[in-house]
Amino acid sequence: MSKPKNRAEELMDELLKGKTTEEIIGEEGLLTQLTKSLMERALQGEMTHHLGYSKHDPVGNNTGNSRNGKSRKTVKGDFGEIKIEVPRDRNADFEPKIIPKNQTRFPGFDEQILSMYARGMTTRDIAGHLKQIYKVDVSADLISEVTDSVMQEVQEWQNRLLDPIYPILFLDAIRLPIRDNGHVIKKAIYLAIGVKMTGTKEILGIWVEQNEGARFWLQIITEIKNRGVNDILIAVVDGLKGLPEAIESVYPDTRVQLCIVHQIRNSTKYVSFKDRREVSADLKTIYAAVNESAAGQALEAFASKWDTKYPMISKSWRHNWIHLTMFLAFPAEIRKAIYTTNAIESINNGLKKVTKNRAAFPNDGSAVKLLYLALQNLSKKWTMPIRNWGPALHQFAIAFEGRVQLN
Repeated sequence: MSKPKNRAEELMDELLKGKTTEEIIGEEGLLTQLTKSLMERALQGEMTHHLGYSKHDPVGNNTGNSRNGKSRKTVKGDFGEIKIEVPRDRNADFEPKIIPKNQTRFPGFDEQILSMYARGMTTRDIAGHLKQIYKVDVSADLISEVTDSVMQEVQEWQNRLLDPIYPILFLDAIRLPIRDNGHVIKKAIYLAIGVKMTGTKEILGIWVEQNEGARFWLQIITEIKNRGVNDILIAVVDGLKGLPEAIESVYPDTRVQLCIVHQIRNSTKYVSFKDRREVSADLKTIYAAVNESAAGQALEAFASKWDTKYPMISKSWRHNWIHLTMFLAFPAEIRKAIYTTNAIESINNGLKKVTKNRAAFPNDGSAVKLLYLALQNLSKKWTMPIRNWGPALHQFAIAFEGRVQLN
């Protein structure tokens, strides 16, 4: 036996009876009319609450304030554009809540614009999408106004206090075309990602500089310390010259690991295609060794085999040896977490997808704004700790005795 319909369902059936899709959701359809009616009723309710008496109620006589006609405004939303009537009072101190004064967009509309912008859509793409789907004309200036509204949020986020300890810190940079003094320059966008004691990732900040260099990294590391980070156990970085020294000057007890994947890429960059697989296999005997001593023996064997053809490979490994083999002093649980900057490179790949439609950003702030929104989007997926974090944290507590406190 079917459940009897309530009065609201009966009214809805009556409203929809015989209506076409266009008549329901079209530009002047039932949905638009209902939205307009509900908004105007809500505004009238707010006015009644503001005055303290209903329309035509004699209680309102000689109260010093009363209804004073209506004003009209057009409101944009995912229902299209709706012209609504907003009640006024004689004292002009009525402040609507559902659609505040000077607001011409329905709640949630700005969030849609920000969501599309965060996914890499340009202002022109967003305007076209809103026009096609919702029949709403939105200017590029309005979209910029909405997206610029997050800059205060970005500044607060960039200056927020951080955790006192991060077991792992990943540092890397990507390059984006940004207009500067009339010229488009490829600027370095610096990213720092910390792994918290819980094993989850956190973006610590975004920084922009014309050139990727150790001096600027030093400024970043100092800023991180000033924001409350007292200790970093291990920093994982690419092969930037001077970066390990910059880290160690601020955090002298932090161990620095150069990304093995970066090192392999640099090592095989100029290797002929026919040799690449064999060279890569021989390099693996170095970084997959059981300890540093075994790795050193593997490097000597590699040099004996390949130095006549590719002498710069073994030279590069020897030059960076201390920071390339640091991870070999740890058990497997920690090794897997720190031998590569893949954790941050996957984020960089996501950011490249978001920024690929931009020929150039008009300024630094525009680039930071998009990257911040995109990173907030990406970080929504970071609900789980990195794999096997429990055993890794236990090993951290042993290796860094007195610096890691387990609950």
